[in-house]
Amino acid sequence: MSAEPHYQAAQEAHTGPIKNPKQLLLAVGISFIVPILIIVGLVAYVTSGNKPAGAATGDNMALYGVSQDARDRELADRLKRVGSIEIRDANRALAAGETVFKTQCVACHGSPGIPGAPHLNDASAWAPRIGQGYATLLEHALKGKGAMPPQGGGDFEDLEIGRAVVYLANAGGAKFTVPERPAAAAAGADGAAMPAQGAASGAATATDAAAPGAAAPVPAAPGTAPTAASTSSVPTTAATPAPAAGR
Repeated sequence: MSAEPHYQAAQEAHTGPIKNPKQLLLAVGISFIVPILIIVGLVAYVTSGNKPAGAATGDNMALYGVSQDARDRELADRLKRVGSIEIRDANRALAAGETVFKTQCVACHGSPGIPGAPHLNDASAWAPRIGQGYATLLEHALKGKGAMPPQGGGDFEDLEIGRAVVYLANAGGAKFTVPERPAAAAAGADGAAMPAQGAASGAATATDAAAPGAAAPVPAAPGTAPTAASTSSVPTTAATPAPAAGR
């Protein structure tokens, strides 16, 4: 009899907490419901904007040494450049070749510059390039060649890039002419032609005015004797006899 309670106590010690079907169903339901509630809570936390203060300060933490504010400013600057339109005056004065050189070309073609690039005042390096002509050098400058990137499409017009090419080439021994705007040259030619046209029209007007005056007959001065033609055209009348005296 004394062994039976001891057996029951040992059996209860080796059994689990679930002792009946009701407890089993409750455990299974909790094992399904609790993970679902945890997942829903995590999704709500991520999608909502209600985050602790510590997470808000973490947004400004540096990423690879660059802060969030710096990244925002860089992004705003890039968007501004893409979305902005710069309006330039088409009649503005062209930049001098030296100005374009000091602004855009001095890093490679100045002193000391980079190896392989013809430097300013280096006649030996510019001699074979000058032989190619101005048009070829301008094309290389605008579209790029070798290690030199294209210089066109930036802050300067293509004509201003051409002025920088002329400045560099002439410093190396060339005799290229500084390019100008075609409109300015045409305006100068039109301005020179207008005085010539005005002078020609004035001379033609003077000739036309003088021609009628030369063709008009000159009237005879008063008191002058009539010409033979005018005398012959006047009809002559016979002299009438004088009446006899005393009658």
